[in-house]
Amino acid sequence: MIKHESIDAYIAEFPPEIRTLLDQVRAVIQNEAPDATEAISYGIPTFKYNGKNLVHFAAFQNHIGFYPTPVAGEAFKKELAAFKTGKGSVQFPYTQPLPIDLISRIVKYRLGQT
Repeated sequence: MIKHESIDAYIAEFPPEIRTLLDQVRAVIQNEAPDATEAISYGIPTFKYNGKNLVHFAAFQNHIGFYPTPVAGEAFKKELAAFKTGKGSVQFPYTQPLPIDLISRIVKYRLGQT
């Protein structure tokens, strides 16, 4: 596993079409949480707020992984039902448009928890 020093370095490792999706997720998070700081945690892009992990995201072979914590996953359970989910994670397949509005609302929700 490559150890990245920044989110920019992480994103740069991917082909252009995947970089575009990662940049979109990053932009949504930055827009909703302008005071959050960027980091690499668990080897993937992370935004921290008030010293705590706010959300993580990452690219995989067939999807963008988004990690808003189990509590957020439960709060948006109905809206996330269209996607493959796990404990605190959701997979946004490359074959579907990114649900920008949903990501935005999840980030806002997470901000209210910190």
